[in-house]
Amino acid sequence: MFARTCAIILLLTLAMPARADVYVATTGNDANPGTPARPLRSLEAARSVLRQQRKQQQPPRATTVWIAGGTYYLARSFELDAGDSGDKAAPVVYRAVAGQQVRLVGGRRIPPQAFRKVTAAEVLDRLEPSVRGHVVQADLKALGVSDFGEVAPNGRRAELFFNDRPLTLARWPNEGFAKIVDVVGGQPFNEHGVLGDKIGRFTYEGDRPARWTKEKDLWLQGYWCWDWADQYQQVASIDVPARTIALKPPYHSYGYRKGMRFYAVNALAELDVPGEWYLDRSSGLLYLWPPQSLEQANIVFSVVETPLVLLNDVADVVLRDLTIEATRGNGLEIRGGRENLVAGCTIRNTGGCGAIIAGGQGHGIVACDIYQTGAGGISASGGDRKTLVPAGHVASNNHIHHYARLHRTYAAAIQLSGVGNRAANNLIHDAPHMAIGFGGNENVMERNEIYHVCQETGDVGVFYTGRDWTVRGNVIRHNYIHDVSGPGLYGAQGVYLDDAASGTLVFGNFICNTARAMLLGGGRDNVVENNLMVHCGDSIHFDNRGLNWMKDTVTPPDGIMPKRLLEMPFREPPWSQRYPQLLTLLDDQPGAPKHNTLRYNVICRCKPMQLAKEVTADGTVADNLTLDDDAGFVDVAHGDFRLRRDSPVYRKLPQFRPIPFDAIGLQIDEYRRRK
Repeated sequence: MFARTCAIILLLTLAMPARADVYVATTGNDANPGTPARPLRSLEAARSVLRQQRKQQQPPRATTVWIAGGTYYLARSFELDAGDSGDKAAPVVYRAVAGQQVRLVGGRRIPPQAFRKVTAAEVLDRLEPSVRGHVVQADLKALGVSDFGEVAPNGRRAELFFNDRPLTLARWPNEGFAKIVDVVGGQPFNEHGVLGDKIGRFTYEGDRPARWTKEKDLWLQGYWCWDWADQYQQVASIDVPARTIALKPPYHSYGYRKGMRFYAVNALAELDVPGEWYLDRSSGLLYLWPPQSLEQANIVFSVVETPLVLLNDVADVVLRDLTIEATRGNGLEIRGGRENLVAGCTIRNTGGCGAIIAGGQGHGIVACDIYQTGAGGISASGGDRKTLVPAGHVASNNHIHHYARLHRTYAAAIQLSGVGNRAANNLIHDAPHMAIGFGGNENVMERNEIYHVCQETGDVGVFYTGRDWTVRGNVIRHNYIHDVSGPGLYGAQGVYLDDAASGTLVFGNFICNTARAMLLGGGRDNVVENNLMVHCGDSIHFDNRGLNWMKDTVTPPDGIMPKRLLEMPFREPPWSQRYPQLLTLLDDQPGAPKHNTLRYNVICRCKPMQLAKEVTADGTVADNLTLDDDAGFVDVAHGDFRLRRDSPVYRKLPQFRPIPFDAIGLQIDEYRRRK
């Protein structure tokens, strides 16, 4: 196998200009020179060789570290710093050999033969009788693992992966949630007419929690007060006769409400279905009901808590065709630096986000598959808000799905913040909460396809921002949003400009089979234009909350939004030139939804727009088309929503511009060879 790999590498290098490439293989040795015939064993050794080479190269040459297929277990972050940078004309590339899978793993493999039958009576007694013959155990301490992490997903949560799938920490119920019967903490509150209690003490229904009294480290995960705020809470005690659970402080910041949802986790007594596991942290014994045969299974226990790959103040480095997986923290982080590219990689099975970009200029996460992350997919921040200098980060052509496994809310597939960043042509689906969140200025979100998100929450948006007048110049354009319906209070919206969010352009989006196409929560200076909404429950809802229940938030001097406005140099260029509306905002009924534009939108088989009177009186609402019949699509049955030339839309609303469906979603490119 390795001889064939070397031959492939050799053929590739013959076609390249002279360069000082380095070769790594699982069969290599770090004492080797890093040639095709004598490769290195580790990425760290390759990094050291490159550092020496680039000191001697004047000018430096483009260099590739060719990594042969195999699994590379990392005990700590693989980190590059400024000294490992390439040059614009001579980048440094870390790349898998073509056609081979390179896996960078932040965990320890547990050999299948390490598992034994459970024989301890005290353990068997806690398991249901029907389960006892299926559960096996492995001694992690005997395997050299001593850091067992924690249960709560705070960057230290250890996880178990079986054949590349995350297993379920033993829980009840196995699917869905139980509900709080009543709150009995003794510190009641009333918020927006909703009653609750600030103390984490509540009653439950049924007798199941009686099984948990011997659990050593029991936690509950729940939506304790609102359907958009989840949190893990540790159990302090269970009063079985009173059917009451008391939680350990600190309590959930919003409090607790009757009827809200929770489930128990990390309970040995609830290890009762294939694919569940439990770790006794005092003994180091791991208990598992294997989901498949143990024979030949690939079982990994996550260990690394820092980002598995870290680029710290690095420039002109490319990571290509690598798989980054099985870590407690984030898969990849780029901090500072400039023009680094992560392309064609797979990032999966992380406890945190897939990839983080924090600062720097011109970084890209391109054509990557990111899934089964504990938190979000990609977070890209950068640029200078005070001067409106853009960062130019790009998240494009990525397939992001089944994310936010552990952090269920506000863990977006893509989060943009800062100035001048872009998310384009991404395919996003299957998540409990939002898809794309944004803040800052002049970020562009375009040509993304998004579906089956917001599946577990309420008062949620596929695209989301809120509560800051200075978040302006952002663009939501030519996206395809479909099949979205949140089960929680206030439901799901395709575009959600929450709590007086302002200055956003929403143009040319197609929103289909979504609970509500758009919700604008009382903002200003928004432009909603040329959007096509089909088979949505509600079309566009635009309220005036800044004049009623949200009034304190927008009223100077104590409101949070005036304070955020005053933190920005909005009276000086370039702010005063790009956003002149801010110069008079505080003197122009700041809570009123003024100066918005809604035009050239098509609403087909949805409820009509619901607009506060101020939206119409102090803005532009014109030339919108409502249709009860077919809008004239090419082939709805096969998902072709292009409008025919004879569509009534073009006849009745000639200003409407076609939506470029062929350019939406994943595209074939150098790094993504198939959709």
